[in-house]
Formats: sequence, C-alpha cells, structure tokens
Amino acid sequence: MGKKTDMAMNTTYASIEPTRAEIDTLDSPTVLEFGAPWCGYCQAAQPLLASAFAHHPGVRHIKIEDGKGRPLGRSFRVKLWPTLIFLDRGREVERLVRPTDAEMIREALARIDAAS
Repeated sequence: MGKKTDMAMNTTYASIEPTRAEIDTLDSPTVLEFGAPWCGYCQAAQPLLASAFAHHPGVRHIKIEDGKGRPLGRSFRVKLWPTLIFLDRGREVERLVRPTDAEMIREALARIDAAS
C-alpha cells in the first residue's frame, strides 16, 4: 500500500474492498471511510476530511464504496454513511458517523497518529 510518504487522503472510492483479515493486519494508523460517491452526506464530508488529513499526512486513508451485501462494511456494522473507522494496528480506536466538523476528525486522527 505504499511507503509512508505515499499516504494521504484518498479521493476515490475503492470498488474492490480489502478483506477484513487484510484490515486487521494493518500495521500503520489507518482510517476506513465507508460511503458512496453519490451520497450527499459523504460529499459534504469531503472538505472536512481534506482539512483534517492535511495535518496527518502519515495516516493511511482507505475509502470503501459500501452497500448492501458488502462484507467489510457489514463486519464493522456500518449503517450510515459516511462512517469513519480509526484504526491503530488494525484495531478500532474510534468511530465517527456523519461527521460535521473537521476538528472532531482531527482529534480522532491525533489519537491514532503517533507522529502528531
């Protein structure tokens, strides 16, 4: 998934999602963003995410296109979009559902980003 310098906010939803086993073995701070490109709440959150990720360039961002029957979202019990799952070494540390403030995203990022 790239070197640390390659990590930053992702702007494209992955149509092929990683497996839960792959997520559980991640060794770097990661945010999973579950949503869909046509979702109005997801679109509204993008500037907030961009602002927050600007302060945490070392955090991996995996944007997952979610929907009915998608196993990764179901394994995290995602019900509303966007749902942000903040992971430290593959373990959930925090979750934000439909965030409306960049500061709350920055605070959650700081909890998983040891470099901050």
